[in-house]
Amino acid sequence: MTLDELKNLDPKDAGNWPVPIQLFCAALLLVLVVTGGYFYLWADQLTEIEASRATEVALKEEFITKKTQAINLEAYKQQLDEIQRTFGALLKQLPNKSDMESLLKDINQAGVGRGLKFVLFKPQPEIKTAEFGQLPISVELTGTYHDLAAFVSDVSQLPRIVTIGNVQLGQAAGGLLNFKAVVNTYRALDDSELQAIRQADVEAKKRSRQ
Repeated sequence: MTLDELKNLDPKDAGNWPVPIQLFCAALLLVLVVTGGYFYLWADQLTEIEASRATEVALKEEFITKKTQAINLEAYKQQLDEIQRTFGALLKQLPNKSDMESLLKDINQAGVGRGLKFVLFKPQPEIKTAEFGQLPISVELTGTYHDLAAFVSDVSQLPRIVTIGNVQLGQAAGGLLNFKAVVNTYRALDDSELQAIRQADVEAKKRSRQ
């Protein structure tokens, strides 16, 4: 069919157009309808379907995780009981208020007994948690490397829990070393202190809900 023949086609008489032209127009109309339907109707629906599929996958993974946790619940309870027993045993190693003075003397004696010179031994404000009180002590000593190492070993072997952190070493006069650190000791809180901490937590939660 020539270009002139195409121009002479009557749009009102499409039923009498040549069959190839009718098929072409029908296919073009179908493409336009599908394309329009996709952009105006199906695109949002397809997005929602993909989002639903992603949600389904996430829910399945969450279900599997919770199912696994439920199956291992008894084992978790046993582990928790063991942790609590271990933690309770550690808490029993903590001194109470009346024992703190003797513990501080033991730390001081550990240094003096090794021939070290205390430049600084200054307890800092106590830090209280829900389980125990932590007393940081800033210390500064001078001595030989061997004696300083022995002091650290002696402190670590005390019958109470004592940790040493923030260690700084420097040169001192006479070929000695200058040792700076923070020695942390811990003590058990008495019943009145524990009750005060619990009450403060309750009041803080009440304020957060307001």
